[in-house]
Amino acid sequence: MREINVAMIGEGFMGRTHSNAWSQVSKFFKPPARPVMHTSCGRPIEHPKMFANHWGWAHATTDWKGLLRNPEIDLIDIVTPNHLHAEMAKAAIEAGKHVSCEKPIAGTLPEAREMVEAARKARVKTFVWYNYRRCPAVAFAHKLVKDGAIGTIRHVRAFYLQDWADESIPLVWRFQKEGSGSGAHGDLNAHIIDMTRFVTGEEITEISGAIAETFIKQRKLMVGAAAGGIAAGVQSGAETGPVTVDDTLLFLARFSGGAVASFEAARQATGNQNRNGFEINGSKGSLKFDFERMNELQFYDATRPRAVQGWTTIMCTHGGDHPYSANWWPDAHTLGYEHGFVNEAYDILCALTNHEPTVPIPDFEDAYQTQRVLEAALVSAAERRPVPLSEIQ
Repeated sequence: MREINVAMIGEGFMGRTHSNAWSQVSKFFKPPARPVMHTSCGRPIEHPKMFANHWGWAHATTDWKGLLRNPEIDLIDIVTPNHLHAEMAKAAIEAGKHVSCEKPIAGTLPEAREMVEAARKARVKTFVWYNYRRCPAVAFAHKLVKDGAIGTIRHVRAFYLQDWADESIPLVWRFQKEGSGSGAHGDLNAHIIDMTRFVTGEEITEISGAIAETFIKQRKLMVGAAAGGIAAGVQSGAETGPVTVDDTLLFLARFSGGAVASFEAARQATGNQNRNGFEINGSKGSLKFDFERMNELQFYDATRPRAVQGWTTIMCTHGGDHPYSANWWPDAHTLGYEHGFVNEAYDILCALTNHEPTVPIPDFEDAYQTQRVLEAALVSAAERRPVPLSEIQ
């Protein structure tokens, strides 16, 4: 079997999820190529050698530029903060490496555009880790819409609500525009924009009514590095610094097929730990998904006699009928967060060897369309006006 040598730049929370995915994919799937966990690259403060030993990487380094010169490496997996994506991805492409990159594709729209242009000129493949597409329930929703199960889409509601970012959390990079590009918007709205584009098969054409707010404007400066979660184990000092991104951003939108939509992202929605989902209403039926119940898809079939119409809960774990499920556990032996990354690792290996992935993987070009929507919402919030996507190129 062909081998793909993978090198990962960045450690911490996303480093753990990606390391687990690369280590597990050949155990549960039969990919057309076997990933070799060649090298992990991190900052000295993250102790890359300890990280590599723990997660199964053969080598460790702190020199990402030197890593790109290694002729043994086939795929560079970038899991760093957003503002580092563009420089690393462009350098990897120039070195002739395939690139997979965490979302959003970049911290700013111009950086994302540069990444797309570099990828267009090169004979390499690119991928963006929008892992929620790989939930069997979301992939099945995509299939139901494509098969016409809910008819013409008229209305979309999408939300991503968390509650981890209270006053006790120090000024990690996610609260700084220089490192993240934007706050809850770029981190959370990016996922639900991609999910709804994927499930509906349509593009967003206009943004309006955007509103952004930062509730906690000063946070204590952090000391040391995170311990592997979003902000787990981060220590803070006595001094404070300004938060330069949004805590929440909401906006309205129009889809290319005529549907209207609402999107909301918040990091201080108390009681919502990782409530990420959508409701899509069509002329023949509706679908609902909530990641806090990630194995379930809600389906309303309006073509049935009115007397028996009602919401049906589909447990999307049946190996013969639901995407990815045949490679995991028996029916209703449910999946978790990490499985979406393993599923995507499999699809990346398929695409690298010219095999069809289970569902489409966003490349840099696809992820750039989500970045355009993010930018349009920021313009709408700042200028308090509707923004056609044709303005954002």
